Amino acid sequence: MAADESSGRGQPSVEDQGGVAYLDDLAQQFDESAQVAEGEQAVLAGMLQSAEDAAPVEAVEAVTGTIAVALQARHVSLLIADLNGRALVRLTHQPATASPGRRQGEEAAEVLPFDGGPYEQALRRQTTRILPGDESWTVLAPVTERGEAIGLLEIGLPAEPDPRVVAQIARTAHALAFVVIANRRHTDLFEWGQRSTPLTLSAEIQRRLLPAAFTCEAGAFALSGWLEPAASVGGDTFDYSVARDVLHFSVTDAMGHSVASALTATLGVGSLRNSRRRGDSLVGQAKETNQAIAEHANVRGAYMTAVLGRIDLATGRCELLNAGHVPPMLVRDGRVTPMELPANFPLGMFPEEGYRSAELALLPGDRLLVVTDGMRERNAADLDLPAELLRIGHLHPREAVRALSDAVLATAGPVLADDATLLMIDWYGDQGPRRSSAGADTARASDLPR
Repeated sequence: MAADESSGRGQPSVEDQGGVAYLDDLAQQFDESAQVAEGEQAVLAGMLQSAEDAAPVEAVEAVTGTIAVALQARHVSLLIADLNGRALVRLTHQPATASPGRRQGEEAAEVLPFDGGPYEQALRRQTTRILPGDESWTVLAPVTERGEAIGLLEIGLPAEPDPRVVAQIARTAHALAFVVIANRRHTDLFEWGQRSTPLTLSAEIQRRLLPAAFTCEAGAFALSGWLEPAASVGGDTFDYSVARDVLHFSVTDAMGHSVASALTATLGVGSLRNSRRRGDSLVGQAKETNQAIAEHANVRGAYMTAVLGRIDLATGRCELLNAGHVPPMLVRDGRVTPMELPANFPLGMFPEEGYRSAELALLPGDRLLVVTDGMRERNAADLDLPAELLRIGHLHPREAVRALSDAVLATAGPVLADDATLLMIDWYGDQGPRRSSAGADTARASDLPR
């Protein structure tokens, strides 16, 4: 007992004192983290409330104002991706004499062409970039949802941001993606800003047939589509839909050009979606659409070629149906192979014709590509597509389809004789799940094409 008393029992030892200090440290860090989290939640709540309170055309302006106040930023801008995939567009609302670029009343759209610099790299790599300036710092954060690159959030700060602020900006940009998606349904502002070249009537009809997002990332797959229009639109479309356990997709090409082909495509795509949503098989979808085009097309003898597909997300079993279309290509183990599928007539050509499909077992690492004949006809045929596919094998589908589009333009452009449309699917299988950061799987993102 005396020994215990002389040792100072009841008084903390040096080790105990260190432990108490450590626990105090942890408690302080926890409090600070909680305050940061609470602050971010307040910013996000303010963004959503300001977007909801504003008119749809003013929603982004209201949200960026909220962000500017929260971060004490000197300026905040949304740069939206141009429809041609080769530029960003800064949208502003200012008096007519105050801003460069295209104008519509007091709306201005300033086009910033891709030049390989930090803006393009931030979008392609899906990573936040910090650019030092003379008396300010600019942060570029991708505005992305499920791999679909909507644009960039550009924020000017008076001092270099620390990692915590950079992470907050990245999360804020992700939230901004949902504000854009929600409000673009109610206004033409975003669509107008993205159009550096006016669309023809046939191109307008064709665009309405395409999915709302050209890219979709999931655990088992990533896909992206692209359409490079001809001078006279040729009626190409691509489409996809993700069910609970199945990925549905299609690529179609309606005969002819201009409004007539766009109307045939409208009929065909509408029938495919209608029968798909009823739960019809690929063969059932083909039969239904074949009869619909034959019966209702506004041009005598109209038809549409198509590749229809569905992938079982649990097993990788891929069913494909080719209706008079260019054969799909499979990239596997460094080889490109055109897929041999049962021959079927185009949709609408013979109303009573039957259809057959075939199956393929996808393996992790496979890449499936479906194109329209605009990628293979006339001067475009000079492009060595298999070699190009191997050259861009390292690219995310989001970048790969644009690289292929650039390649066909370089070979057969600058204006194509026929639409060139691509749908690319990378199959990961059990190599998922997807691990996203601010809307994109950065582990699968890619740099500029080599």
